[in-house]
Amino acid sequence: MTDPRNHLKERACLRVDAHRERLTSLSSRIHATPELNFEEEQAAAWLTDFLEGCGLRVERGAFGLKTGFAAHAGSGGPKIAILCEYDALPGIGHACGHNIIAAAGAGAGVALASILAETGGSVVVLGTPAEEGGGGKILMAREGAFDGIDAAMMIHPAGVDMPGMNVLAVSQLQIEYKGRGAHAAAFPQRGINALDAMVTAYSAIAQLRQHIRPNERIHGIITDGGQAANIVPERSAGVFMVRAATAPRLEQLKERVLGCFRAGAEATGAELQVRPMVEDYSDMWTNSPLVTAYGANADRIGRGLLQPSPLTDAFAGSTDMGNVSKLVPSIHPMIAVAPPYVPLHSVEFARWTASEHADRAVIDGAKMLAMTAIDVLCDNDLRSAMRAAFEAQRSSAG
Repeated sequence: MTDPRNHLKERACLRVDAHRERLTSLSSRIHATPELNFEEEQAAAWLTDFLEGCGLRVERGAFGLKTGFAAHAGSGGPKIAILCEYDALPGIGHACGHNIIAAAGAGAGVALASILAETGGSVVVLGTPAEEGGGGKILMAREGAFDGIDAAMMIHPAGVDMPGMNVLAVSQLQIEYKGRGAHAAAFPQRGINALDAMVTAYSAIAQLRQHIRPNERIHGIITDGGQAANIVPERSAGVFMVRAATAPRLEQLKERVLGCFRAGAEATGAELQVRPMVEDYSDMWTNSPLVTAYGANADRIGRGLLQPSPLTDAFAGSTDMGNVSKLVPSIHPMIAVAPPYVPLHSVEFARWTASEHADRAVIDGAKMLAMTAIDVLCDNDLRSAMRAAFEAQRSSAG
C-alpha cells in the first residue's frame, strides 16, 4: 500500500520549488550583508517579511531577543521547530554558511505550512541569533522557546552530507591580567608586567596541549598586550575557548586550563580575572530515530549521507544547538556546499556559501527538513521512538 506521506512530501517539495528564486535570493542577500552577534537586523527583517508574506503568524523580537523571531503555522498536535541561524563571523562574513541555514529553514517552514491542514500539528520557524559565540538558543530556551516542542531540527553547510557534526562542548573565557605600569628602562623594578603573565599562561597552555585527548581543543587570542614598548604593560587581555567531547570532560579540562592562567598570575604578581563570555555550549545528543528519518529523505532526493568515518570525525565544532538537544529530540545534519577539503570558518568556504552549490543546498535542505517534519507529524511510532531515545540519552548522562 502506498504511504500517504509520499503525496504530502511531494507537495511540500513542490512548494519549496515554487519559492526557489525567493529562497536563493534570501540566502544571497544575507550572505552579501553579514551581520554579527545580536546585530542581525536586516537578516531578521528579510526572513520575517518572507514568512509573514507566505501566511505564517510572525512574532518579531521573540523570547527577549531583538533579532530573534518565531513564525507559527497550524495549532495543536505534534509541534516541530525548524531553526534558522543568520549571524556572520568577524572579518570573514558568512564563512559558516548561516545564510544557507536561514533560507533553508524558512523554505521548510513555508512548505510545512501548506500541508498542516492534512497532517495536523504545528510548526514554528525559530530565528535564533548569535550562534557564533552569543548563545542565542540558550537565551531563547530560558524564555520558553522550546516548551512543548516534539522535535527540533536544522541543517548546516559543510564539505560533505552527513547525519551530524562532531559537536564538542565549549567554554568561552574572557581573561584579564592587571599589573602595574612603569617606565620600562628607568624603573622596570616598579612594574608588574601583565603581558608576561599572559605569555606565561599562553606558553603553559601550549605545553598542556601535548597531554589532552584527541577530541579536546584549547585555543585563544591575546586582545590587549600593552600600549607602548617602553611602558611595562599594566593590563593584558585575551579570549580563549576550551572544548571537550562532553560537558563533564569540559569541566575537567577547563580546570587544567585555569591552572595555566593562575600560573601566569603567580609567576608575575599580576591579578587574574576570568569571566565566562556566555553559558557553556553543550555537546550534541543526535536523536537516532529522527536522523534515520532524515537520512531516508536525503536518499529520496539523491543526497546519500556519509556515515561516521575518520572524515566525518574531522568535522568538529561547537554549537548552541547542543544545548537544545538536551531539551528536546534534535538533529543537526550537515549538507555539502563545498569540496571536503575546504575548512569552515575560512575565506574560501565563505565563497562557496554564495555559489550554485549553496543555492542547491538551500533548496535540498528545505525539502529534507520539511519531509522529515512530515514523518514526525504523521508517524506516532516515530515520535515514540524519538522520545524513548531521548530519555535513554538523558538516563545514561545521569
